[in-house]
Amino acid sequence: MTPAARDRVARVVLGAGPAAAIALVVGIAWHVAAGGAGAVDWEFLVAGPRSAGREGGIGPMIAATGWVLAIGVGAALPLGLGAGTWLAELSGPARLLRGALDVLSAVPSIVFGLFGMAFFCEALGMGWSLLSGGLTVAVMILPLFVRLTEAGLRGVSSDYRAAGAALGLPRWALLRRVLLPEAAPALAAALLLATGRVLSESAVLLFTAGASTRMPTGPMAPGRVLALHVYQMAIEVPGGQPRATATSLVLLATILVTTALARLAPAAIARLAR
Repeated sequence: MTPAARDRVARVVLGAGPAAAIALVVGIAWHVAAGGAGAVDWEFLVAGPRSAGREGGIGPMIAATGWVLAIGVGAALPLGLGAGTWLAELSGPARLLRGALDVLSAVPSIVFGLFGMAFFCEALGMGWSLLSGGLTVAVMILPLFVRLTEAGLRGVSSDYRAAGAALGLPRWALLRRVLLPEAAPALAAALLLATGRVLSESAVLLFTAGASTRMPTGPMAPGRVLALHVYQMAIEVPGGQPRATATSLVLLATILVTTALARLAPAAIARLAR
């Protein structure tokens, strides 16, 4: 085989992976859209469920998902950013801590659900509530967010640190003005992964936030998130498959919107650092 032929084969083989991934995403989106688009209208988005979810809408589930997402990401973001910065810039060797974070990142989500039920719901007396669920998912996504933040900061060229030291910049000023803006794409990717995991969780929130279909009145109220509603409509409610598919379409659209917003994060971090 000539070198030109080998190059062509390599391009085909390497291009097959991205093409297969794109085809898979398009196929899933098409299947969900084809099965659920007909049931999605304004009433479906704002009304509450009736007849065990076979009628009505998913307004309370959208509200519950928003509460859990805001609490979970809001609690994990400052802690993860601070811990990741400390590991990358201040800690030096910390193999034990990094190993513990890697182990926690691989723990099944249902284990975090049992922990959240025992600690937040029972020990702290929060009961089944959106606050318990949000804090539990914050604990769940924190190890991954810390490690990705650390990796993003360590990926910034050391020339910036050397230049800052030569100019006599304080470490905090260097971190805020130079390192964080340069690491913004990696931080946005970490935030995106954390948000996606929160939106996709069901077992954790079944144990901590509950499965109430009522409109939540606040963070201490129980609620059923979209992912859990999809599962329960598809598995536990006879005749609920069409509503499960329609809810899946709304959930997929929510993930797409959060992905688009996450792409704005690097520019936002750069503006805040100025």
